[in-house]
Amino acid sequence: MIGYLRGKVACLYADSCLLDVHGVGYRLFIAGATRQKLRRGEDAQLFTYMSVREDAILLYGFATEEEHDLFLQLIAVSGIGPKVALGILSSITVESLCRAIQQKQSSVLTKLPGIGKKSAERLILELKDKLAFAGGESEDGLVPNIEIGEEATAEAVAALLSLGYAQAEIAPAIRREARKGMTTEAIIKAVLQSLGRA
Repeated sequence: MIGYLRGKVACLYADSCLLDVHGVGYRLFIAGATRQKLRRGEDAQLFTYMSVREDAILLYGFATEEEHDLFLQLIAVSGIGPKVALGILSSITVESLCRAIQQKQSSVLTKLPGIGKKSAERLILELKDKLAFAGGESEDGLVPNIEIGEEATAEAVAALLSLGYAQAEIAPAIRREARKGMTTEAIIKAVLQSLGRA
């Protein structure tokens, strides 16, 4: 999987951009917040998510790790695909979305594209205890400070969250166990052993 791409912005479109990386143009679908930070002809680094379908392989790009990590959380929710997740991120800030989910404000969520009442309820149910790192502070008031820029670590965090572990219990274990160069599987195994649940 491609963790990030660094290159020159060759073209900007309404919902995507072409990033020239050493002569190869990658089309990345982007949210509004990321698009506002890009300038044609300037260098940029985008964190990426690769969606593999039967009929297409698509790349999604994000200017910040925070936006990338929230995207991963959104697509882990049943019924929320990459396009809907990108539409959500284009319509609301990361902070506002996390706050709406944590405070169970379904009226805010149903105003987002592709989100009805049932989808809003699923978002709240599945993510309200998992967005500490995206929303800012954790339950103990401390920012977890996970180095989620490493692709393997980011994937391990997403996998553990999708298994139902809370961000507050994952964060300390990740800080203790994750080392540069470790694979996603190795990080997950080490964290589970650390939590005494392997």
